[in-house]
Amino acid sequence: MNDPSRIDRVLVANRGEIARRIFSTCRRMGLGTVAVYSDPDASAPYVTEADVAVALGGAAPAESYLSIEKIIDAARRTGADAVHPGYGFLAENAAFAEAVIDAGLTWIGPPPEAIATMGSKLESKRLMEQAGIPTLNAIDVTGLDHDTLAKAAEEIGYPVLVKASAGGGGKGMRIVPSPDGLSEAVESARREAAGAFGDDTLFIERYLDSPRHIEIQVFADRHGNTVSLFERECSIQRRHQKIIEEAPSPAIDEETRRRMGEAATAAARAVGYVGAGTVEFLYQDGEFFFLEMNTRLQVEHPVTELITGLDLVRLQLLVAMGEPLPPEATGARIRGHAIEARLYAEDPANGFLPVTGHLAEFHFPYGTGLRVDSGVERGSEVTDHYDPMLAKVIAWAPTREEAARVLASGLERARIHGLVTNRNLLVRVLRHPDFIAGNTDTHFLERHDPVELSRPFGTTEEERRAALAAALAIQAANRRDAKVLGTLPSGWRNVPSQPQAVRFRGEQIDEIEIRYMFDRRGALTAEGFPAVRPLEVTPERVTVEVDGMLEAYDVARYGDDVYLDGPAGPMRLAVMPRFPEYETEEDPGSLHAPMPGKVVRVEVTEGQAVSEGQVLVVMEAMKMEHALRAPHAGVVTEVRARDGDQVAANEILVVVGEP
Repeated sequence: MNDPSRIDRVLVANRGEIARRIFSTCRRMGLGTVAVYSDPDASAPYVTEADVAVALGGAAPAESYLSIEKIIDAARRTGADAVHPGYGFLAENAAFAEAVIDAGLTWIGPPPEAIATMGSKLESKRLMEQAGIPTLNAIDVTGLDHDTLAKAAEEIGYPVLVKASAGGGGKGMRIVPSPDGLSEAVESARREAAGAFGDDTLFIERYLDSPRHIEIQVFADRHGNTVSLFERECSIQRRHQKIIEEAPSPAIDEETRRRMGEAATAAARAVGYVGAGTVEFLYQDGEFFFLEMNTRLQVEHPVTELITGLDLVRLQLLVAMGEPLPPEATGARIRGHAIEARLYAEDPANGFLPVTGHLAEFHFPYGTGLRVDSGVERGSEVTDHYDPMLAKVIAWAPTREEAARVLASGLERARIHGLVTNRNLLVRVLRHPDFIAGNTDTHFLERHDPVELSRPFGTTEEERRAALAAALAIQAANRRDAKVLGTLPSGWRNVPSQPQAVRFRGEQIDEIEIRYMFDRRGALTAEGFPAVRPLEVTPERVTVEVDGMLEAYDVARYGDDVYLDGPAGPMRLAVMPRFPEYETEEDPGSLHAPMPGKVVRVEVTEGQAVSEGQVLVVMEAMKMEHALRAPHAGVVTEVRARDGDQVAANEILVVVGEP
């Protein structure tokens, strides 16, 4: 076995953003790095940032990032003497930790026994109860028949939460408000948990109606030091997954912070913990209850780093080398406030469905005061194989209100082209009066409509002015690329009564027609814009004077899509064809696949009568199950999908005819 006091080369058994994050600290500490990658990740940024990269092959996680044998072999082949699991995949797999240690490598994580104990939410709850830490009543549903299951749920009291015992990230979790949906929720959660964690053990517990999600960052070494590095509040969630995290929490006082910190460190000591870990609590009406312990580095660790000035990955490496926690960790203090937003390729206005495709532009301007931890860059492909998170965007400031302003402004100014994201929703949450006042809990996005929060920035009039800028930029590009007459003013014609016309489809306006002309002197006349004067017109930038005020637009075109970053924030327009295209007629009851993915189960057959909203097909994409429901009541006239099919986005799966 390697000497744990010496690490020279670290293999990161993970991908994307967290791999890049760990590599960054390794480089600062003078350590070599090894990346592993699947087939879809062959061109991912993190692969070329490592000193050595090893292909694992395959696309499914089971063929790559969940293959213990392949990862251990990669470490041996590259001379790595330590393995960092990151988060997700095998990070909380005790068997993987044991395999790393048995291979004579240094495991950068807690002891396998602690992982196994805390990896079972059921077992960890029992241990916490013995340690005197408050917990919610829970019942193991393994092997229970329908009647026994229903009785157990009644004893706890509805609503109940069905929850996977293994893993995290909101997978394998279902809220059940009444007995009617209990069996379906259990089966769905069981399938999702089995697919994500290889363990379909479930339990049900009491569901709190308005809790805050507050977690404590703990750190322990092999010299008897176990410390709390304070709390993070992670109450803003969708699908039980966090999207905004902050430290410190605006909800708790110093006494509560002390009590929660003591409970968290007691939990760590109870399992002989070593390294970085997070103890999660639900907090409501002054009480807190143990939720689970994540035996790894958390996604949201940057907010703790920014308020303490610590590098948590560096601490992990030092502890793995057998060193004690340094004084700056054992004596850490809170400084200022930090907020993190998770930027996802997903559509909040469409049930937060994940989005795949080409990321044409991805840029956060300098001077925004942001930290951006990202696994993608301009030109990256977002596939359906993995989680759709694009980046974690973090702001620090002396006060909470200022941190929220900095983060919202930075997100709004970022150039993100090619994919639908949750950017608008994040910005509006950060600027929402309830968030600013600290009035948040895990039901925030149930009280505040995600569709409204994700609506486009700017007014309809601002969208029309952006369309004018887009039209001028397009004509400038046409003039630049023209073989003749390139020196003529854009849109100039011999017949002044014939203006240029361009039609766009906006995010708020279905059709925007821009009609304009330039005279021989370059003066602009645009219908509906009596006081607009162009100052700069290029294919990439348009500056106009509107009623004596300057408005500048950065313009990027990709095919028919035009992205404008201007005074009203980012906007997207689509150039409409001059002549309508022929469209193939299809049944209005067609149910389409909302994204590429796998058909888990087809719930109906041809000729079956269905009601509006009834589940017809269950798909799996980006490690989550998605129930597709009937658009209206009727009779199933066609079933095109079968269990196990891989389907493309917009593919017709089922057709529902009129009753």
